Order: sequence, then C-alpha cells, then structure tokens
Amino acid sequence: MDAILNAMPAAVATTGEVPLSQRVRQRLLSAGVRFHANDNISDYLRDGEIDQLQEEVAARMQSVLRSLVIDVDNDHNSHETAKRVAKMFMREVFAGRYEPAPGVTEFPNVEQLDELMVIGPITVRSACSHHLCPILGRLWIGVLPDQDSNLIGLSKYARLAHWIMSRPQIQEEAIKQLADLLEARLAPKGVALVLEADHFCMHWRGVKDDQSKMVNSVMRGAFLQDKSLRSEFFSLLPKRA
Repeated sequence: MDAILNAMPAAVATTGEVPLSQRVRQRLLSAGVRFHANDNISDYLRDGEIDQLQEEVAARMQSVLRSLVIDVDNDHNSHETAKRVAKMFMREVFAGRYEPAPGVTEFPNVEQLDELMVIGPITVRSACSHHLCPILGRLWIGVLPDQDSNLIGLSKYARLAHWIMSRPQIQEEAIKQLADLLEARLAPKGVALVLEADHFCMHWRGVKDDQSKMVNSVMRGAFLQDKSLRSEFFSLLPKRA
C-alpha cells in the first residue's frame, strides 16, 4: 500500500482514496485477464470511469511536466497541456484500449461469393509501445470468402483496423491482432494483410533515420496454403515507394 500511496497524485494521496486505475487493475488481476499496452480492457470499465481515468491521467501528467521542470503555473503554452494529453491518450490515440469494438453489421453471403477481395490502402495510426512515438502506415487486406462467410461494408474494415491500432503497439503484434479479429468476424476461407509503416521512434530519436520503413504480412487459411492465391494478392498491391 505504501508503494501505491507514493505513486498517487498529491490530492488523492491526501484523502487516502485508492485511485481508480488501481481499482480497475485489481479487477483485471482478479479475473486473470491480461492488460498489456495493446489489450482492450473495456469489459472491465464501468459507466463514467473513462472520464474519471482521464482526470487521473491529467493529474499524473501534470506531475510529469513538473518533473521536467516546466513552469505549468505560469507558462501559458503549458498550462493546460496535462489535460490535453490525458484527453488525447484516453479519447483518441489509445481509445482502442478503453472503448468496445465498433459496431459492424454483418451480411450473409447470399450470392456465395468466393473471389478474392482486396481492401486498401487504409491509413493507420498508432504509437510504439516502447517510446509512445507515432507509427503512421498503410494497410492492405485480402479476403477470400466462402458461402458461409460474413460480409461487411468497406468502411468497416477501416473501423476495425483503427480500433486495433488505437493502442500502444508494435507492428508485428498489431497486424496479428487484426488478422485474428477479421478471421473471427468474417469466418473466411482465408485472410491476408500487409502493413507498411513509418516509425518515429527511428525518425525522431535513436538513429534518426528518415528513410526506413517496416513492412510485414500475415497470411491465414487459403492464403497460407495456396501459393497462386498468395501471388495474386501481392500482384494486386500497388508498387510501394
């Protein structure tokens, strides 16, 4: 308990109230649920708790800014920064951790479509879970449906991709998470994904290499088994710079 109190914002520590983040953490631990940076925890949040977590993050971020020796009391540019950052984390760039999956209407494959579909490029944005630096990329999705597959609208692929990417991620895990989600939602014969992204943890810090990108792919089902199908998918992707 001493360690928890030492980590609390001063106002919370003074009242002796256990921070909401610690109470949510205990729910997850009690349920045996993983809560890594790229996991969704929306099932363990109650009504109104996202607002409360945002307030707690803002209080802690204010402490971080003070530790960086920024005069948040008198600097007009930084006075509201902690609140802005908390809102950005909770409601925007990491919203995929705290919000349930977007509603996606699924349609039966009445016409028994079984030809390759390619969707993309979808612009995706995330943040590296190592340094919280931006990841900006383009995603292509290949789907081979069968007569029992579910079909979804074109924009829904982007919604699902954004939900997965709006968390601290590493690219290799993000594309796997999205492949798992699409397989579960669509039940296709196969799904294929290619993700090409710029990582600002390389551009902005470290080696400061402005040219390097990362490209990776995931093949499932028929795409993994059928070399000609896999080749057809890659042939339909535009040449990347």
